[in-house]
Amino acid sequence: MKISFHGATQTVTGSKHLITLSNGKKILLDCGMFQGLGPDTTKMNNHFGFNPAEVDYMVLSHAHVDHSGLIPKLVKEGFKGKIFTTAATKDLTEILLKDSAHIQANDVKFINKRRFLEGKQPIEPLYTIEHVNEALHRFVEVPYEKPFAIDEDITLQLFENGHILGACTIFLSIKENGKITKIAFSGDVGRYGDYILKSPATFPQADYIIIESTYGNRLHDRVDTNSETIRDLIIHTCIDKKGKLIIPAFSVGRTQELLYALNDMELDMKLPGVKYYVDSPLSTAATEVVKRHPECFNRHVQRIMKYDSDPFDFKGLHYIEDKRESQALNGSHEPCVIISASGMAEAGRVKHHIANNIEDPRTTILMVGYCEKESLGARLKRHPEEVRIFGQTYSVKAEIEEINSMSAHADYNDLCQYLSCQDPGEVKKVFVVHGEEESQIAFKERLHKKGYLDVVIPRPHEEIGL
Repeated sequence: MKISFHGATQTVTGSKHLITLSNGKKILLDCGMFQGLGPDTTKMNNHFGFNPAEVDYMVLSHAHVDHSGLIPKLVKEGFKGKIFTTAATKDLTEILLKDSAHIQANDVKFINKRRFLEGKQPIEPLYTIEHVNEALHRFVEVPYEKPFAIDEDITLQLFENGHILGACTIFLSIKENGKITKIAFSGDVGRYGDYILKSPATFPQADYIIIESTYGNRLHDRVDTNSETIRDLIIHTCIDKKGKLIIPAFSVGRTQELLYALNDMELDMKLPGVKYYVDSPLSTAATEVVKRHPECFNRHVQRIMKYDSDPFDFKGLHYIEDKRESQALNGSHEPCVIISASGMAEAGRVKHHIANNIEDPRTTILMVGYCEKESLGARLKRHPEEVRIFGQTYSVKAEIEEINSMSAHADYNDLCQYLSCQDPGEVKKVFVVHGEEESQIAFKERLHKKGYLDVVIPRPHEEIGL
């Protein structure tokens, strides 16, 4: 048996790990899109590093595009197998992949107009909506924890891991030459005591573990101060400065956390009386999916729902669907809070809101999640005097604020707690993926101290025998 690593290797996005059995069967764990890596991003997304037509099965840890975004391209290039995941992940993945195909179609249309004028051949998108629909027909819903026989040699179990709705730890029991090998893949691990979701569940003893390390060298701030910080920023920006508080937020996960926190303020009669906008059709759709899966909520949220049937809605909240409404919001000088995608501020409507307001000192831009180092969000976090957006240079007059404790990723304490269900002496090898190099090295050293003797940081496309 061998495993090869084709994404999220010494970087955070593009999660793809391929297990190859001695009989030739191939199991792909995730099929994510690379994001925010500058000029290399397109090239990396165009080449898998393996033949999709040779893959027999795929298992998806969660819906985020850096884990699911190349599934339609996998199908386009010959994958004919089933895709196994949870029911909530299937629902979220559908809206995310359809949105991705729509964005690509628009981007390629714009690029090809320019290429035509330059006398160049047109380019094609990575995939189309037809490839998305074909991929969605291949999804098979698997319940949490219950063993699921993929075939006579491979048994799958999925365990909640608290990252986003439907996210899971993937646990495979693989029979090969009369021997059972157990492989655990963390996907992205959530935090303990999450606002909305259940904490990560324990999982059986593994022989090999593939684990993320996004924050393998960091501790998050306390979660219980988030609402107070957000409220203070709303008062400071919208009431004192009479400006706009712009919050770039991932459509899945972070937007719902923000809405829940604001709703919680209203229940406590502490919500400032300004207008609140969710300006992202994808965020609106994702919130509706989240509402359809209350079984994923933790006990606290389920108790609240006994007297508040919709914990993601409150007075003054408006969802913006129409593009013209979004553009009108840019022209308005009314104080307000705008929650908009993408979370890295690298694309989507939020990028336009930032461009239109970044030179206004009344504006505050609040970053609430991880940003790839080349993304606009990461550049803003460095508090530059100037920044380029859409090819134009802007002076940064807006205040730039940051809340690190809202991350949906575990810090190193959470990751160690997540692994506490394992006996390090029984684990033959740990593969550290999904992190920047500095974070991976620090987490590797921490795992050594915890008793994991063989810890590997795979290189891109590296193949390792088990």
